[in-house]
Amino acid sequence: MTNNPICGAIAITLPDGSVRTFPGPVSVLEVSASIGAQLARNTVAGIVNGRLVDASDMIDCDASLQIITPNDPQGVEIIRHSSAHLVGHAVKQLFPNAKMVIGPVIDEGFYYDIGYERPFTQEDLAAIEARMRILIAKGYAVIKRMTPRDEAIRIFRARGEDYKLRLIEDMPEVDVMGLYFHEEYVDMCRGPHVPNTCFLKHFKLTRLSGAYWRGNASNEQLQRIYGTAWADKKALDAYIERMEEAEKRDHRRLGRELNLFHFQEDAPGAVFWHPRGWTVFQQLIAYMRRRQQEAGYVEVNTPDVMDHSLWEISGHWHSYRDHMFTTATEDGRVLALKPMNCPGSVLLFRHGLKSYRDLPIRMAEFGKVHRYEPSGALHGLLRVRHFTQDDAHIYCTLPQMHRECQEIVALVLDIYCQFGFSDVCIKLSTRPDHRMGDDATWALLENALIESLHDMALPYQINPGEGAFYGPKLEFVLRDAIGRDWQCGTLQVDMNLPERFGIAYMDEDGQRKRPVMLHRALFGSLERFTGILIEQYAGKLPAWLAPVQVVVLSITEQVAAYAQDVTRVLLGSGLRAEADVSNQKIGYKIREQTLLRIPFLLVVGAREASAGRVAMRTREGRDLGVLRITDAINLLIKETQAPDLAARDADRLGLLQRLRTIDGTDVPADPRERCS
Repeated sequence: MTNNPICGAIAITLPDGSVRTFPGPVSVLEVSASIGAQLARNTVAGIVNGRLVDASDMIDCDASLQIITPNDPQGVEIIRHSSAHLVGHAVKQLFPNAKMVIGPVIDEGFYYDIGYERPFTQEDLAAIEARMRILIAKGYAVIKRMTPRDEAIRIFRARGEDYKLRLIEDMPEVDVMGLYFHEEYVDMCRGPHVPNTCFLKHFKLTRLSGAYWRGNASNEQLQRIYGTAWADKKALDAYIERMEEAEKRDHRRLGRELNLFHFQEDAPGAVFWHPRGWTVFQQLIAYMRRRQQEAGYVEVNTPDVMDHSLWEISGHWHSYRDHMFTTATEDGRVLALKPMNCPGSVLLFRHGLKSYRDLPIRMAEFGKVHRYEPSGALHGLLRVRHFTQDDAHIYCTLPQMHRECQEIVALVLDIYCQFGFSDVCIKLSTRPDHRMGDDATWALLENALIESLHDMALPYQINPGEGAFYGPKLEFVLRDAIGRDWQCGTLQVDMNLPERFGIAYMDEDGQRKRPVMLHRALFGSLERFTGILIEQYAGKLPAWLAPVQVVVLSITEQVAAYAQDVTRVLLGSGLRAEADVSNQKIGYKIREQTLLRIPFLLVVGAREASAGRVAMRTREGRDLGVLRITDAINLLIKETQAPDLAARDADRLGLLQRLRTIDGTDVPADPRERCS
């Protein structure tokens, strides 16, 4: 493990503090065998003095050692990495002319990029998986050899592995390469890898896609094989079940089925919202607008196209230029579609003199932003080039910063709770290597976020070095109904952009002071949040958010006029209602509207029409009985009320009851009684 000379007896300290002594150099696997045969059979790798190594690696001096098994997260990651190598072994046996590129680990799986003369098919994928299972059943040893650079070049040149040779060219400083031998197949990697293919039984190849060499669309296209691998069958089965559920919830498929939106090549990365999808989108904006107004925000709007010099001042031009859409005008100006709203907000603050009495100023904007994303990265509503941010910038004094941070955190957590996300992880991203400002300022801002979370007794994780270049940030990560994590809201604390733009307010002594600038997004991208919600609810959006809340279904043609009349009354009551008076049988109508995830169905026949009633049922099939139209409307209004409005009514009711207690006045218990 080191270049030190062998130093006689070697002491290995294990995690429990016990020490084992060996007469000379010893491998990780040999240490585990000295502890027990079962542990040796389960040894995937080891951590020696904090460094992850292969089970075959030798320890030649005193060291600490943790044995890694499939039960450890590192063990699962090694299994996935080795499964990618196994893909290479199987592919080369089935398609000898294929050129192997790279096979990294990704979240919950792995992939391998391969150069081949034609795209792989689903039949090819099945054949590759079958061959991998044959290789696993052989239980062959995976052999690691540290190989001099020149010899590695010779090996890959003889095998015609052009991409491996190009990868070696990219590492001129490396004199010795780690080569892993899977029988006749050879791959290059830093490792570590499993010592035997018996660890790789619980895997599945999942899909095919295209990729580009080095991720550059101007380079040659490769084939990418995705897969997943786990420590045991139970974990693999749970993952497959989760992926099948995710497929059912895929917002792109549901977007088509529910007639919400579509995409097309004429506008890559931009959404074509259909009336029903746009209704959902507008409901989200209306909800957020109400929440922000209650929290003391003012709403503003800034231009979509501005001079590029603004992003030079902010620093985005240097670090973000490749993601910006720009154009040159006839008068020689370079304009940019805004990729973020910060510079426009700063210009609004700078317009007119501000006093300390004006602060905090909370400016919110539903700003359209444009960012270039590679075509291969686009993914429905979740990754687009044109989207709407529920952005806000708070300008406050230094003493106000702590309270403002707490109020933002409380607001975002309450909003997520109202949308059904109760499992929220907060991550603190600290100063990156390349940043604006001095360390003292960064320490001040990081401490402001930490103290806010501590005072609210909220747990958080630290992402070292992942802050924005102008300030540290909090990221709010939501866990959805099937266990997937989504990073949505952010809070960034910034004293650098105010300095760069020269903005100030007048303090109580008439002196110019720099404000603190808080950057805040709650949904983040409204397009992305809409996609997340569709998948969270599998298309069954809460009734308040559903594009159509109730459909009136006629049983016979004779009651079509009555169904239309009921629908008009529902619309007049503020409900989003439609009528289905087609000539289809009522069972077919109910089934079709249920597939469209309509929350409530009102069925009317001759009996209901003559009595001025409706038969009410939910999309889940629950029968709510035959109701008078007024009773049905009252129930629908209650069931379709947005959560913030319901909470507001509850607060008003509590206030009115307290007033009654205080002064004895006869105040209606229900606020709605005042309008009756």
